[in-house]
Amino acid sequence: MADQASSNSNAKLAKSAAHTDAAAAVTPTFPPRGEPVITGINRTGVLALYIKEVRRFLKVQTQTVWAPAVTTLLFLVIFSVALGREGREVLGVSFSTFVAPGLIVMGMMQNAFANSSFSLLSGKIQGTIIDLLMPPLSPGELMAGIVMAAVTRAVAVGLAVGLAMVLWPGVDLGIAHLWAVIWFGLMGSMMLALIGLATSIWAEKFDHNAAISNFVIAPLSLLSGTFYVIDNLAPAFQAVSRANPFFYVISGFRYGFLGESDIGGDQQVLMAAMGIGFLNVVGAFVVYAVLRSGWKLKS
Repeated sequence: MADQASSNSNAKLAKSAAHTDAAAAVTPTFPPRGEPVITGINRTGVLALYIKEVRRFLKVQTQTVWAPAVTTLLFLVIFSVALGREGREVLGVSFSTFVAPGLIVMGMMQNAFANSSFSLLSGKIQGTIIDLLMPPLSPGELMAGIVMAAVTRAVAVGLAVGLAMVLWPGVDLGIAHLWAVIWFGLMGSMMLALIGLATSIWAEKFDHNAAISNFVIAPLSLLSGTFYVIDNLAPAFQAVSRANPFFYVISGFRYGFLGESDIGGDQQVLMAAMGIGFLNVVGAFVVYAVLRSGWKLKS
């Protein structure tokens, strides 16, 4: 009897141990504290942030997409009437055709800045910045999601403006170099998206954002050769224009449509394309470093 009782006890212990082992196998194990769970790129998180930012501007697309298209078209109408009379030609084409590409990319850049400069600033003012800082997104992933959404808005505005100008009488938007249209359009939008994100980090109220937009972005855009060729300027002002990166974006984008540019020949346009790309790489590293430091975001 004693042997039988001992045998039953051992069987119960064995069964209990087996049940414990099975439960331990099913129970998830967590990594030590401080060790990252997500390795590599958090693609799901970046995509979620990108969709959130795109939906944000699409909810008010009348203001964020169609209103800039109408405003840009008004620029075309006003300057064509004021400066394009009597069959005036610039770079071998009508004045309206000359101005149209510059207005398209100018609208793209300004709206890329507007979109990215609002992202973090609105969170800081409304107290919801934690919604962007708390998720498992690295500084690079946070920057990528915001910048891609800003470029998406820029492309949407560019397509809307381009469609309006194609339908406008007297404008011919035949594409001579597709690579230049795509490259300068995307690089110009990315450059302003990075500047906008840096502004969003620095600014503490909407007045700060408006100051950068009104006193930096608008003058650089309007004094970049959008409505004229810099050969008509005095040498000193030509040098100032050539120091403006917006000039290379707008002239390079125009080169994609007209095949002509006041940058210079094909070699000069290619060098300008590489220069804008390099400038964006430097800007991305700077913004990444600021985001990683948490300056004005976590302190």
